[in-house]
Amino acid sequence: MNRNKREKEYYSIDVGDSTFMVLKRYQNLRPIGSGAQGIVCSAYDHNLERNVAIKKLSRPFQNQTHAKRAYRELVLMKCVNHKNIIGLLNVFTPQKTLEEFQDVYLVMELMDANLCQVIQMELDHERLSYLLYQMLCGIKHLHAAGIIHRDLKPSNIVVKSDCTLKILDFGLARTAATGLLMTPYVVTRYYRAPEVILGMGYQANVDIWAVGCIMAEMVRHKILFPGRDYIDQWNKVIEQLGTPSQEFLMKLNQSVRTYVENRPRYAGYSFEKLFPDVLFPADSEHNKLKASQARDLLSKMLVIDASKRISVDEALQHPYINVWYDPTEVEAPPPVITDKQLDEREHTVEEWKELIYKEVLDWEERTKNGVIRGQPASIAGHSLLLLSEQPQFNSTQFQKYSNQLVWHQQSCQSHFFSVLMFNVKPQTSAIHLSSLSFVL
Repeated sequence: MNRNKREKEYYSIDVGDSTFMVLKRYQNLRPIGSGAQGIVCSAYDHNLERNVAIKKLSRPFQNQTHAKRAYRELVLMKCVNHKNIIGLLNVFTPQKTLEEFQDVYLVMELMDANLCQVIQMELDHERLSYLLYQMLCGIKHLHAAGIIHRDLKPSNIVVKSDCTLKILDFGLARTAATGLLMTPYVVTRYYRAPEVILGMGYQANVDIWAVGCIMAEMVRHKILFPGRDYIDQWNKVIEQLGTPSQEFLMKLNQSVRTYVENRPRYAGYSFEKLFPDVLFPADSEHNKLKASQARDLLSKMLVIDASKRISVDEALQHPYINVWYDPTEVEAPPPVITDKQLDEREHTVEEWKELIYKEVLDWEERTKNGVIRGQPASIAGHSLLLLSEQPQFNSTQFQKYSNQLVWHQQSCQSHFFSVLMFNVKPQTSAIHLSSLSFVL
């Protein structure tokens, strides 16, 4: 593409303290969030005729750490394709050459809110268990490719008003060789697993501890282990769950074990005391979901010894979760990581820059002839979201199964979840229609 034509495709707009240089197809930019990794805006995409989120990576080439993180996030987002993982719609840079290259923009699906807002709501068992099910589906999909997220927290999980959920932000995610114990890393303190706090290395179920902390927060409406620092974080954990067994302490290196053994010993509390029935919604008649089941799941996820903590697969089979089980969601084909040396790579900033530039050009080449993902189908004047993203489910099938559906008014103190959803009668198992909803 010649320089003049490329320049005409872009325009500049100030968003907060930052200047975005974006393709003209994206209009009505509004800031919706910012963090260490970048600034995010909502926008309207005239090509796809839908609202999107545009993330401008924050100074991706200021040092090797930022550059590696930007490369990792871009490569993983290009590989992953699952309904519970945020979808990458476009990648672009306004710069025309490698020498000028300095900005990377990621265009993603736009969701309605992050889980921080949902945590403040009084959720019934259906919503709580369905949100957790989707988290676990997304995590299983990542783990199937050897990707450990490592930074799961409410602000990295986004939802729509129809109760669909997606995991985002892969800046810290990394791939793991089978059986490889990972080294400590920087991550949001409150959701750190004990093995990370104690420098033990970690495996895939480090993400399950984070889900347990998030679930507890959704039930309690406050952070479960709000530590001020590493030491306080560990104290918060053992004060509530109790000092771990000698068997666990023997797994620690000598200096850490000495410190832990010298701390006051705590008996901890039973999960009935930590999460009494009064914290939970009323038992569900429709799906037979109960506070006792939710508490049992919490007790299996919030286990200090990672070797005894529930796995993702076991959590998906738990009675509180498996009411939503759909093989097409749980057992979706794993992403194929194109870069086999994704985590072993060590480069100069300039080398990282060239790698990222090649990834952006590769995306442009692969997508210049068509749209990445489709738009919601329209039926009877409403927007019907095919959340399973299965294009084969069409209006003919909708009519075919309509006699097997029952309307169920899903209400909530907040209008956020006040939508009409389809619920499938128990005998219907061919298509998981609880993932379809009208957005009114």
